[in-house]
Amino acid sequence: MTLATGLIRDPFFSTFAVMDELLNRMLGDGSSRRTWAPALDVRELDDAYVVALDVPGVDPGSISVEVENDVLTVSGERPAPADAQVFRLERPYGRFLRSLALPKGCTVDEIAADYHDGVLEIRIPKPAEQRPKRIAIATGGKKAITEKVAA
Repeated sequence: MTLATGLIRDPFFSTFAVMDELLNRMLGDGSSRRTWAPALDVRELDDAYVVALDVPGVDPGSISVEVENDVLTVSGERPAPADAQVFRLERPYGRFLRSLALPKGCTVDEIAADYHDGVLEIRIPKPAEQRPKRIAIATGGKKAITEKVAA
């Protein structure tokens, strides 16, 4: 499974979610059910996919990273400031949820998450059968040997 078909499906960008967010903005709905989506990058390395989410101001202890039925879900909340009268809010606050479909064969126990400088980075090792292999070229009638590319 390739990156394009394996990790890009994100229900946040479904038509209903986008319409709901637009309606909330137009109607000025400031209820606690308001959601936002942190910016997300997905990079493909030889041996892994790396997902990075921008979550500055979010306590890493309040972030949840879960995998169920080959879907990686990251959720959490950035609380709105409550210590003063607010005149303008441009940064998003409230709960967030991002979900990405994982390629088949990922070993869930090997997925690792790290939070630094307001960025949550999740490393998803590729299944062995998806990692590139170097094919040796036989010379002089000798049999070629196939080997895995060292990470």
